[in-house]
Amino acid sequence: MKLVSFDIFRTLGFPNTTTLKPEQFLAHKELLKEADWVLFPEYWQLNALVHGLKCRVFPSIASYRIGHDKVEMTRAFQTIAPEHTPWTMIEANGPQERELIWDAMVHPFVAKLPKASMGEGVWLIETREDWHRYCERTDVLYAQEYLPLDRDARVVVVGDRVLTAYWRTQADQGFYNNVARGGRIDTSPVPSVMTDLALRLAKELEVDHAGFDIALVEGYPYVLEFNRLFGNQGLGQGCELQQAILDYLHHQTEPKDPDGPTDPTPLWPVAV
Repeated sequence: MKLVSFDIFRTLGFPNTTTLKPEQFLAHKELLKEADWVLFPEYWQLNALVHGLKCRVFPSIASYRIGHDKVEMTRAFQTIAPEHTPWTMIEANGPQERELIWDAMVHPFVAKLPKASMGEGVWLIETREDWHRYCERTDVLYAQEYLPLDRDARVVVVGDRVLTAYWRTQADQGFYNNVARGGRIDTSPVPSVMTDLALRLAKELEVDHAGFDIALVEGYPYVLEFNRLFGNQGLGQGCELQQAILDYLHHQTEPKDPDGPTDPTPLWPVAV
């Protein structure tokens, strides 16, 4: 395979891979057109690469577009798995909408910025002052029910399989489970009901590189979000991730027989 990467750190050691700086991609259009795969472009490159140069990109287009915005992500979850999505209200940020959400939500509740990651842009709303401070920071109001948790699971999906899953326990200051905000990794087994949900969401949404955050409440799984560019703190050996990506790309590159396997037994017409 001929590969072009725009992320030297995520593709370090990949064979037959040319690494480019994102801002220089227009100077290498022929190289990009000839590549079997273009790996880890920036979001702003996506339309030019896919629709302009007809490149095949990894992660998938769905991984980018759904994972780029929590509002779009939650709506996608609500479409295919509403029973596993925490109750969420999404409204424009206006005086009436602020009051509507404040009155409708059970307190405390969680509020999020649509485009934040690594645990940033997430508030536990307990008072009117909390709600006011959040509303002053965003154009879109995103309020979600608070789930009583002291941990959640990060389920890493690469291609069409779960690569690994681990627990993230709550930080010392409470509320946050994200490792970047002080949460800790626990490698105790993650129940299959959580990994199965992550894999189902990935397959139905055509997301092929993501770290899904799944919560378990009294044995029932809820999807919180996914990160297209997940951290590697809980992944162990990086070569396993690399091999999983390469195996998936090889499999997706293999030509498919449009007629399927040939049946050695001919079907003769039957007289009636």
